[in-house]
Amino acid sequence: MTPLPIVYHPDYVAPLRPGHRFPMSKYGYLRQALTARGLLPETGGFLAPAPASIRQAAGVHAFAYVERVANIGLTAEETRRIGLPNTAPVSRRAFLSSAGTLLAARLALEHGLACNMAGGSHHAGPEGGAGFCVFNDVAIAARALLDEGLVRRVLVIDLDVHQGDGTAHIFAGDPRVFTLSLHAEKNYPVHKAQSDLDFPLPDGLRDTPYLEMLDHALARTAAFHPDIVFYNAGVDPHELDRLGRLSLSSEGLRAREARVIAFARGRGLPLAGVLGGGYDDDPERLAARHALLFEEAARAMAA
Repeated sequence: MTPLPIVYHPDYVAPLRPGHRFPMSKYGYLRQALTARGLLPETGGFLAPAPASIRQAAGVHAFAYVERVANIGLTAEETRRIGLPNTAPVSRRAFLSSAGTLLAARLALEHGLACNMAGGSHHAGPEGGAGFCVFNDVAIAARALLDEGLVRRVLVIDLDVHQGDGTAHIFAGDPRVFTLSLHAEKNYPVHKAQSDLDFPLPDGLRDTPYLEMLDHALARTAAFHPDIVFYNAGVDPHELDRLGRLSLSSEGLRAREARVIAFARGRGLPLAGVLGGGYDDDPERLAARHALLFEEAARAMAA
């Protein structure tokens, strides 16, 4: 039995001021949660990426912006839009997280499934970052695989509670990439992009209608024949999430993860899972929600 390949780096956690709205500590707590569940050993057990290159990041973002991130030279407006401090650890984290998603994609091509313990920074668009997203890791990874000729078509399934607007903007008009987003209609961003397939959902939807809509959305992608699936498994649709609105239970989130993984596995498609959003004042409770993706992926690998 092949264990689930898991990508992680200790520098996924960057220092932020006390009380910052972004739950940076969740990445460390997720490491503990996966150890407690037997998915990682006490030490090691994960694959650590080297930082992505400026060239790779500039494959989907303006080169001058990428250079400003690398040189800790973001403007005050860029820093405000992102919502994270303009510091060396935050910059390093952005390059590492992007490389981690690319590594997870390469591992998925080899093993069928792999997960990055970060990523899902889907608000970063062609001109720069936004909404706690410095670089769009999924877009960087997808573009790298396409440029290398390892894949010809990419499906992005984005189930974060917020629309994947940056990803939609980056791949607008590119027939090689199909973007699917199920998100809360009344949530951030105010001005939505146009994905290849958008499902804006009403507040308080709850498990059963959400899962029915997900099944319908996945079926709508049948005519597109990808070589790999990137899955943004944001847990902010949860009923206790600070920023979510869709009122899913933990059981609903688990069923969602199982459905997406089964969709890919049933079609013989490699799937690279990324963390996406999740916001809770209790980091252990939040980490437990993110762990659901890894639990269901490990179960599928063992089946």
